[in-house]
Amino acid sequence: MNQDKLNSEVTAFLDGLTHPLRDEIEQLRRIIMSTDHELTEGIKWNGPSYSIHREDRITMKIHPQKQVQVIFHRGAKVKEPLKERLLSEEYDILVWKENDRAIATFKSLDKIEKNQQTIREIVDKWIEATTQL
Repeated sequence: MNQDKLNSEVTAFLDGLTHPLRDEIEQLRRIIMSTDHELTEGIKWNGPSYSIHREDRITMKIHPQKQVQVIFHRGAKVKEPLKERLLSEEYDILVWKENDRAIATFKSLDKIEKNQQTIREIVDKWIEATTQL
């Protein structure tokens, strides 16, 4: 992946933290930004966040510091509820909170590396599904 896609402001923000899961956060950043989508990386809710066409789609929850959660969503604004889940495939790493919001939780680099392809696939399908709405 091209390191230039990573936002230097996000890196500086993370440098200011002493997060015990920094390696996990960095690996997730690389995986998310390795997709072919034109994602923009920034900071939202005190963690790395990813948007496409100025619409928030993925946010990392990095506090409390015992885990990193990747939250897949359709943005902060209230939207019409969906009758079906945005992704029809079943993914063991996702916990669905609503039909348009799912969370993947990671506590180790090993789990992230074992699920790297799955994470990338979820990101791809999530962006595709949410940009068609």
